[in-house]
Amino acid sequence: MDNKLCFVRVEFENDPNVKGYTYWYVCKDESVKEGDYVVAPLGRHNNVQTGTVRKVLIADETNSPYPVQYIKCIREVIKRF
Repeated sequence: MDNKLCFVRVEFENDPNVKGYTYWYVCKDESVKEGDYVVAPLGRHNNVQTGTVRKVLIADETNSPYPVQYIKCIREVIKRF
């Protein structure tokens, strides 16, 4: 994909401090799907947590759902079968 990025919206439902909120990330694994689990840094201390992908969006930087300069990257995708 030329100049396209894979963005995923993630919910960390096991963390009571952020339950119900979602956060956008860039994911290098474009085979990620809604419902997959991911490992991602969360918060200003980048504590690594597991969350659930709620939405996948393929877009270029100008149409990103969150400013690209501030967005973090998914560390690992755990496929749900």
